[in-house]
Amino acid sequence: METWLPSLITDTPEEGYDLAVTLARKAVGMIQPDPEVKKRLRPIYAENADSLTFASQVVAIHFQTVAAANNYWK
Repeated sequence: METWLPSLITDTPEEGYDLAVTLARKAVGMIQPDPEVKKRLRPIYAENADSLTFASQVVAIHFQTVAAANNYWK
């Protein structure tokens, strides 16, 4: 069975960060699967500093997880 997330292991921290962003985006898609709702809400959060800060925080938490899984690329 193929999965969209076969591993948290990445070659570089940059790839790890990209994976963290993907994890955050995937979570939003799973929580709100309706593209019309996401399209309607985007202008609201796209210019809201708090919303953007919270989104960055989610990515940072995912990056911590990926970094730990990769032994911090030591």
